[in-house]
Amino acid sequence: MLLAAIQASAAPGGDKTPLPLSDEQIEQRIAAHRTAEVVLTVTDSAGKPLKNTSITVGQVSHKFLFGANAFKTGQFSEAKLNAAYKQRFVELLNFGTLPFYLGAYERRQGRTRQDSLTTMARWCRQGDITAKGHPLCWHEVVPKWLEGKSPAEVEKLQLGRIARDVKAFAGLIDTWDVVNESVVMPNHKNAIGRLCKNLGRTELLKRTFATARKANPKATLILNDFDTSRRFEQVIADCIKSGVDFDVIGIQSHMHKRYWGARRAWDVCRRFAKFKKPLHFTELTILSGPLKTDNDWHKRRTDWHTSAEGEKRQAEQAVEFYRVLYSHPAVEAITWWDFSDNGAWQGAPAGLVRKDMSPKGAYQALKKLIKGKWWTGEMKLTTDTQGRVRFRGTLGQYSAAVTPGKVAGVFSLTKSGKATLAVKTRRQ
Repeated sequence: MLLAAIQASAAPGGDKTPLPLSDEQIEQRIAAHRTAEVVLTVTDSAGKPLKNTSITVGQVSHKFLFGANAFKTGQFSEAKLNAAYKQRFVELLNFGTLPFYLGAYERRQGRTRQDSLTTMARWCRQGDITAKGHPLCWHEVVPKWLEGKSPAEVEKLQLGRIARDVKAFAGLIDTWDVVNESVVMPNHKNAIGRLCKNLGRTELLKRTFATARKANPKATLILNDFDTSRRFEQVIADCIKSGVDFDVIGIQSHMHKRYWGARRAWDVCRRFAKFKKPLHFTELTILSGPLKTDNDWHKRRTDWHTSAEGEKRQAEQAVEFYRVLYSHPAVEAITWWDFSDNGAWQGAPAGLVRKDMSPKGAYQALKKLIKGKWWTGEMKLTTDTQGRVRFRGTLGQYSAAVTPGKVAGVFSLTKSGKATLAVKTRRQ
């Protein structure tokens, strides 16, 4: 089997190999995989090097995607909550997941929330936030109008909604969780579960991803699941063997009942990186209140609150988890779930901000990493006789400005290691 071959090609020692999780090892990997050693030549608009010139260089955005679900964007009844939600989001993050659950997006057949989601996606663009749609096919939130139809009709409608929505939002949303939680999907007795069982899981995945790809050939397409066991590994191996056209492996990490810890986080990264596809941690939950003790994942509680002790614990665990993920070269995105306690899934104290949008310790701690330690702040440099400057910078987009005359240019660091670049300045 393909999975067995992939596992056999893993690093010698398998699970017995010591995990590289010391602070020094994590910092070394972050430097190796998330930064570049830059030699930058600065020229004028005619391409002539600016010799012995004082310039200011600084990062303006991350390449890495630091996100959260943005489901509550503009959805509060109080204007001040909407404003605060957006402000906190933009100050920290550059990636936002938007809700496309079919049962909520199209409660009545043919009547969608396209206008509302377009407004949310446009807000993301205005805030330099990459938007992602979630999900296009899932067995949990199925509209009533889909039930009672034949498998052929269900397939036509399901593939039709994928083609319709991916095409309609192209340019605004070019990243999609195409199929969500396929490992357990055939076990469900609703219309989507029956479709999966009727076609076979791999065939359903092949058809849904092919439809999304045709609708937007440039889109990033994700296969997302909460199951991090060998079962999901086998699904991925089957997809690769069968030519399913997906780009990214999406991994959920809801820790309502127990914090994973650094060792499990690294092990999950290691096992799924073997498939040679980027990893997105798509739904990451760490609580700032009591942990969940039951197995009811549908009930919404109103008595589940954040606490000072819980917020301290959440901040410590968030920093540890993010450092491990950010240090692994296969990981390209981390999405927190939910951004705020206000409207959080199950009513859990899962947010980075409280119900009134005030930041918790986890928000502040992650900000020190994302916009501090992992951010190349403004540097004042002087070019040499060939118009060059040298520095180490975090991967992302940068601006370079020459103060006299307000001359500026932009450039991007896209790969780790050594980078030799040139930036042509222009008058602002």
